[in-house]
Amino acid sequence: MADTEAVQLRSAWLSTAEYDPEEKSLEITLDDGKSHEYSGVPSTVFQALLNAPSPGRYFVTQIKNRFPET
Repeated sequence: MADTEAVQLRSAWLSTAEYDPEEKSLEITLDDGKSHEYSGVPSTVFQALLNAPSPGRYFVTQIKNRFPET
């Protein structure tokens, strides 16, 4: 992801999130170091992930299996 910065998440199993607004791509890095990238993610979804009381739960219900993983 060009010119983006990873944001630390307050989660038991998610480590960081990195969002590219031009590409609408979201990269999630897990605590075990594995990362997953999703395409077509609106910026509002990324902001909601950052503001969610439980980023892990938000990821599972609103991102995983809802956006194509690249």
